[in-house]
Amino acid sequence: MKHSQNVPLWEKYTLTVEEAAAYFRIGEHKLRRLINENKNADYLLWNGNRVQIKREKFEKFVDTLEAI
Repeated sequence: MKHSQNVPLWEKYTLTVEEAAAYFRIGEHKLRRLINENKNADYLLWNGNRVQIKREKFEKFVDTLEAI
């Protein structure tokens, strides 16, 4: 099975910090601060010390905010 690197961001289950910054138009620094302040958030998936952001869960989290 060939692994495809060309999955559109809006179809990915998880995003890297860099991808999430581009998708949500939030700076990487601000995203990393959110991650560090909410290490147990349900929108995060940890692989060792590398974090992935669960796109749909983070979308729902962002929807609850007035400002970020």
